[in-house]
Amino acid sequence: MTAPRIIPADKAGIAEAAALIVQGQPVGVPSETVYGLAGDATSGDAVAAIYAAKGRPSFNPLIVHVVDLAMAESIAQFSSIARRLADAFWPGPLTMVLPQAADAPIASLVTAGLPTVAVRMPSHPVMRALIDATGRPLAAPSANASGAISATRADHVARSLDGRIALVLDGGPTEVGIESTIVAVADNRLRLLRPGSITVEMLEAASGLAVDSTDNGTIEAPGQMLSHYAPSKPVRLDAGNAAPGEFLIGFGTVEGEANLSPSGALTEAAARLFDILHQADQSEASAIAIARIPDTGLGLAINDRLKRAAAPRP
Repeated sequence: MTAPRIIPADKAGIAEAAALIVQGQPVGVPSETVYGLAGDATSGDAVAAIYAAKGRPSFNPLIVHVVDLAMAESIAQFSSIARRLADAFWPGPLTMVLPQAADAPIASLVTAGLPTVAVRMPSHPVMRALIDATGRPLAAPSANASGAISATRADHVARSLDGRIALVLDGGPTEVGIESTIVAVADNRLRLLRPGSITVEMLEAASGLAVDSTDNGTIEAPGQMLSHYAPSKPVRLDAGNAAPGEFLIGFGTVEGEANLSPSGALTEAAARLFDILHQADQSEASAIAIARIPDTGLGLAINDRLKRAAAPRP
């Protein structure tokens, strides 16, 4: 396959992308979090094509994206707590892991054989229009080679998946910049599986329940593998300055070659994180150093991505 075409995410582009998805091909598409690699969640062959394009292990489940609650309820069982969270955060960057609905019209490969399914209702108009145009739920992991830096721009997708997909819809840079928060909802209990821009404090306020952040060591949702979001170069965390040969990514008063947020704003840092990691990875430096990020609020999600980016490669 040749390099993917990048086309505008306008009406014509969405129609072309929808036609490819209906044919079983995955397409790069913007969301409010990061770019996703969208495919037909009801087709085993289409889901297999997503795994193949990413080089993703099939024990790592995918998120199913829906356009409304009716579509979500055809896939998953919603408790009163799940409905409360949907009312508070959907459409938006929250994924809920829920028991599958009886006769859920999704390919078993989406869930990696688990009895649960990860569901999200995105707010980005392009992703929503694509679900509408195909008339089916879309499985959409991040649009990058498995384990590599997530894509927040169309050219990131094209570079990471060069020769693996046919088309990328260009909707400009993403707004949130990190993947959705993932929470498992069962038996009036919430377990945080992946931190994101919907914070623990927000989940607790909306649900009235404490959130369990304990990692039980099993893969129940995307983003839980130890090494993930990784550049091709080694990454050093909590850096105050650059060692020889390092590209220093700053934060706040630590300036560096590029700065996630000179003012120390975590929202800005999250939005710029993967974009700057791509810059560092494309630079002539042999390694990457990253300034310390506060481990509170949205900083938990940023540090989750950074710890996995710095973890030893499998």
